[in-house]
Amino acid sequence: MQQDVHHTSRLPKDYPDIMAAKQIPEKYAPGYLDELDGRLAIAQVMRERYRTFTDDLGGADRLSYAQRSLVERALWLEFWLAQQEEQLARGKAFDVARWTQAANSLQGILSKLGLDRQAKDVPDLQTYLKQRATA
Repeated sequence: MQQDVHHTSRLPKDYPDIMAAKQIPEKYAPGYLDELDGRLAIAQVMRERYRTFTDDLGGADRLSYAQRSLVERALWLEFWLAQQEEQLARGKAFDVARWTQAANSLQGILSKLGLDRQAKDVPDLQTYLKQRATA
């Protein structure tokens, strides 16, 4: 007998429901990146953007909690703005005032974090080789 995989009541309660997989929330919620379902392409893209963003600032390990929080918020705003621009391109409802407010918020966050790339502390070759030999 073949199981109907579309009828979820026949599946175990702990079976992951891919259709209800955690996606980016409509409203910003701290920690949303950690809650994203890693199987989804958007989760992978957002986490890669987070890594790139924090690397540009010298690495997540060098950032304060406040800085990491601002990075997460900036990524959410960037995503939200792109969604709104897509709606506009499709001729759907577009709220210019909300878009402008979000764009200004993103600009403020980016200005606060800085737009210049920061170099990571990298040991010289001799120190690196010593560290590697003892690890």
